[in-house]
Amino acid sequence: MVNITEADREAAPSDSSEEADILDLKDDEGWEDQEPDVEKMEVFCLGCSQTFPDAQSMLPHCRDTHSIDIVKVQKTLRLDYLEMIKMINFIRAEGRAVGRWPPDLSSKDAFQSEHWLMPQLEDDALLYSLHDVIGEDLEDELSGVTFGVGQIEVAQPPQRSYNLSRNPRPDNPIYRIAEMEQRVKSAQKDLEQHKQLLMGDMELHGRLHNGLTREETTLEAHNSPRDVQAPDTEKGSSGNTSKVNGDTDSSYFASYSGHDIHETMLKDTVRTDAYRDFIYENKDLFKNKTVLDVGCGTGILSMFCARAGAKRVIAVDNSDIINFARENVYRNGMGETITCLRGKIEEVILPVKTVDIIVSEWMGYCLLYEAMLDSVLWARDHYLAHWGLMVPSHCTLRIAPMADSEYIGDHIHHWKNVYGFDMSSMCRDIYKDVVIREVEDSAVPAESSPFLQLCLRTTKKEELIFASKAFSCTLKADMEALDGFVIWFDTFFVQSPYFRGPAEGKAEEYIRQGGQSIAFTTGPHGKRTHWQQGCLLIDHKGKTEGTLEKGQTISGTVGYEKKEDDNRALDIKVQWQVDNSQGKVKGKQSWSMR
Repeated sequence: MVNITEADREAAPSDSSEEADILDLKDDEGWEDQEPDVEKMEVFCLGCSQTFPDAQSMLPHCRDTHSIDIVKVQKTLRLDYLEMIKMINFIRAEGRAVGRWPPDLSSKDAFQSEHWLMPQLEDDALLYSLHDVIGEDLEDELSGVTFGVGQIEVAQPPQRSYNLSRNPRPDNPIYRIAEMEQRVKSAQKDLEQHKQLLMGDMELHGRLHNGLTREETTLEAHNSPRDVQAPDTEKGSSGNTSKVNGDTDSSYFASYSGHDIHETMLKDTVRTDAYRDFIYENKDLFKNKTVLDVGCGTGILSMFCARAGAKRVIAVDNSDIINFARENVYRNGMGETITCLRGKIEEVILPVKTVDIIVSEWMGYCLLYEAMLDSVLWARDHYLAHWGLMVPSHCTLRIAPMADSEYIGDHIHHWKNVYGFDMSSMCRDIYKDVVIREVEDSAVPAESSPFLQLCLRTTKKEELIFASKAFSCTLKADMEALDGFVIWFDTFFVQSPYFRGPAEGKAEEYIRQGGQSIAFTTGPHGKRTHWQQGCLLIDHKGKTEGTLEKGQTISGTVGYEKKEDDNRALDIKVQWQVDNSQGKVKGKQSWSMR
């Protein structure tokens, strides 16, 4: 107990005196003239890159210019606060990406997934201006909202008990709930994908496609969705998707949704180390720059750029892997620097008008398979500053003759006598397709010849399809027979956008001669990469070819053409001639990559 004396009571100020002191403003003269600090707001339009000082001024523009009236949609569908967040993120990420503009907002179904709670635009001012847009009714409708996490219903407290005034982050309860449900859905999807892969393996094993080994057959299946017809369900991660629907783009993007292909690429140290080394060794080029990562995958290149000092990185991908990229970005504390966008680069709306650097790992088998370079060049023409940098900067396609009697014996002659039976029909199509495999250096007895050199700063899309590029290879040793040709590519990372690139485009010579930039080869003489080499086997139609001698020259032309029914597939055509003592031996043949 505290004893209060009479003296204390007399000394204690009265309530009226305390109020008088509070209201005494003589020491606060001029306080009413102080202007509060106001953070400048910049609200991006939902349908274009135009910005507005506040959400209210953006609404008429969206309604009149883009036919998007989010106030009307909210009242019609009776959307609560979280559903409004989902709808806005859906419009930003998916509306343009799926080719429907304006996006279909006739029902909630399109943006019901908790995935849409994750922001699609960094520091999206519209998300924390919703009460200004809709009014107090929006807050009342939020109370009692429940979220389904897997099979469990988790009730959330009223909106006012937690702060949604900013974008959901990993430390926000809403983000964690959405993340948990996304993991459950991803696990279910992975299970379905594994089922489809198992069915595909069984079919491939039963058909013994082209008489190739299991490793090569599986690799061809990755290249050739036509070889495996998946059941009419969700597509598998390997890309072994039926082309009955003719939607080759869907098959292409689905093939990059799973983990396996990204694990393979990340573990390709030749590939990944080259990007990392160029970015880290040239931090001065990336410091305070805006970078665009086209086809970002797991986000590894974007994170390299952010760590090198980039001011802003925009990572774009149209496959489901973007969801994991976004999580990777936040887990590594780079959410303030890297913005992940879902969609085709030709269709998404970037939050900037220009970028300083475009980085992309776009190279396919035989360099141009899958036609991803088309999209990278589109991004360059629409977003790259006139002094901007392309990473990588140059690529060179090379060709060389091949003599591999061991491979021919194991995979072609083998079928002529299988336990005493002639099964030659099994190798009927082996001469029609490009075989992706690792070719031994000893099987290439000639210097390779460059037939296409690309400067990514100036190359045009039309140059990627050609009918006749010359080559000439001189034999370094005798050759029992010309069994085929091998195609590979070299890649260069040059610091200056105005450098023309190495004259011969040969990576190992460029590095050996003291080149200041990073370069790597995918050829048989280099360290193995996941691209391996493209093997074009020649069909001699039973004729015996004579031995070729050291010093002889094999010359001809190479052509790349896209298929009419699949612009991501390729037809490769080669015409050649050999000068020998009997005169000129000529030939021509075409191979497909599907």
